[in-house]
Amino acid sequence: MSQKEKAKKSANKKKKNMVIRVSPPKKGMTSRIAAILIGSLVLTLAINFVITAFSFQGSEVSLSEIVKDISNEQYDEVVIKDDIVTLDYNTQEDGEEVLVRKYALIANDTDFYTVVSNSDIDIKTLENVYYKPRLDVTFGDILTLVMVVGALYLGFVLIKNMQKSGGQIMDFGQSKAKLLMGKKTKSSFDDVAGIDEVKVELTEIVDFLENPKKFAKAGARIPKGVLLVGAPGTGKTLLAKAIAGEAGVPFFHTSGSEFEEMLVGAGASRVRDLFKKARKAAPCIIFIDEIDAVAKKRGTVLHSGAGEQTLNQILVEMDGLEERTNVILLAATNRPDVLDPAILRPGRFDRTVMVPMPDFRGRGEILAVHSQNKKFDESVDLESLAKKTIGYSGADLENLLNESAIIAALDERAVINQEDISEAYLKVKLGRKKKDQERDEDDLRTTAYHEAGHAIVAKFTPFSDPVEQISIISRGRSGGVTVYLPEKDTKHLFKDQILAYLRSGVAGRAAEEIFVGRISTGASADIDQVSRLAREMVMQYGMFEKLGMIKYGDAEETKHLGYAYGGGRAYSEEYAKIIDEEIKKLVDNAYIDAKKILEEKREYVEKLVELLLEKEVLTGQEFEEIFV
Repeated sequence: MSQKEKAKKSANKKKKNMVIRVSPPKKGMTSRIAAILIGSLVLTLAINFVITAFSFQGSEVSLSEIVKDISNEQYDEVVIKDDIVTLDYNTQEDGEEVLVRKYALIANDTDFYTVVSNSDIDIKTLENVYYKPRLDVTFGDILTLVMVVGALYLGFVLIKNMQKSGGQIMDFGQSKAKLLMGKKTKSSFDDVAGIDEVKVELTEIVDFLENPKKFAKAGARIPKGVLLVGAPGTGKTLLAKAIAGEAGVPFFHTSGSEFEEMLVGAGASRVRDLFKKARKAAPCIIFIDEIDAVAKKRGTVLHSGAGEQTLNQILVEMDGLEERTNVILLAATNRPDVLDPAILRPGRFDRTVMVPMPDFRGRGEILAVHSQNKKFDESVDLESLAKKTIGYSGADLENLLNESAIIAALDERAVINQEDISEAYLKVKLGRKKKDQERDEDDLRTTAYHEAGHAIVAKFTPFSDPVEQISIISRGRSGGVTVYLPEKDTKHLFKDQILAYLRSGVAGRAAEEIFVGRISTGASADIDQVSRLAREMVMQYGMFEKLGMIKYGDAEETKHLGYAYGGGRAYSEEYAKIIDEEIKKLVDNAYIDAKKILEEKREYVEKLVELLLEKEVLTGQEFEEIFV
């Protein structure tokens, strides 16, 4: 065999073994196909219009003339098409045969055959008279066929594209949980500050995931579910990520709202899919944030039928988690009162971990964590910031430091000073400082007397917090502000402390009445706060003998549980009257005491007002100097 024949044989063999690959439709192919189909439809309509237009060419005559020609047998063919009758016959003109066409419209309430019969024409003897559907019906059928075929083809193309892209439209039954593998959570217990007792409790979960045999030998069963309960911003989500990061296990992160779906049963399907994936990835952690979205009490106004299916599926899946599965379910909520009792029983969420608001030491630790990537001036005192941010969560503190960094950056500085932090504190609390605002002198003096009243009464009232700053600069709705700095962070609030808050709270209005001689709307926020404190003393804290140690709540408070019983008050008219009297007495007495102090300390009030009008802002130290 020659070299040429061998090469030819080899080429033929390659052709036989060749795999023909069909390239998928290029990007934009679907749009081109759609354009072709639309063009075909337009063309079909145009053809239909032209044929219909030319199909009735001829002379329009009256229906009676058509009937007359039929009676005289002067026709070759008569065609009835719905509301039009056409009559054709051939005639000779100039030696040539010419087609003559006449047509007439048939009225809606007229029957052609009846008209013919009334003209003494025997219908049975008529020849070449036909009833035919109009031509546009045939083309309508063609049009419908083209549309159906086009829709089927486009549907086929869409389904193929969905399969190639993972079926994103048809995956409503699949879990949308985000999977973070092991250390990729980039969180550890070092990132969680201010809640050491919570970290200690959750360390057991990490230990179980790392050393499950140790617990199995002792016959211990680790909790299947751990519920993290705390106010918003206390670090529940961060704790869950820290557990996964410490243990180095897969971490499925989802939220209760992601189980909600318009389609009934989709939420339950997603739950099944989530637990199926978790079992395959075990040991692992499932974290459901805001679980109250799907775990509300069943049979109440808060829960829908689809939501109950989702909750039932969660309960079933949790019961199906065996000890050897090594799948732990973590969940977080700030509304434990609305959760269904079935989900809290032992064997499901059998451990509830309270994540409290940080105390003074905790706030200091949180500020230290969030200040690691920031530069501070030597004047910055984070300890004093931790003292005056009672009730701030970790998220609030992080936001406060971030605001101070923004203020420094806007001033073209990379280092944060104490003024930036003070400004950020007031900005978060009251709003941005209004710059270049012209204020009436009388209005400014009224604000100065108002804030001086707060500060002086607080100074001479036992159990009041020390004054840290006084400002008459307008912020948001506030014309000025007096900031207090608690000396210590306590768990308990005593009656004499609350009475001191009431007295200093109403002192602004009292100062206006005494020194300005008129009262303004500037005390609206004070009235709101004072009313709330007085109401809590009377109705919640049981601090009055007439009412005893009983909570007097509103029946509306129970509506969030879905068990409202008639609305209105949950106590009698007799006690309602006593409650109103006690609340008013508290506020009235505080107002009388505040006025008495201000009358006695007039000289300090006037001195403080002059300083405020001169400097606009006074520190706590400058305030104390007027008493020396």
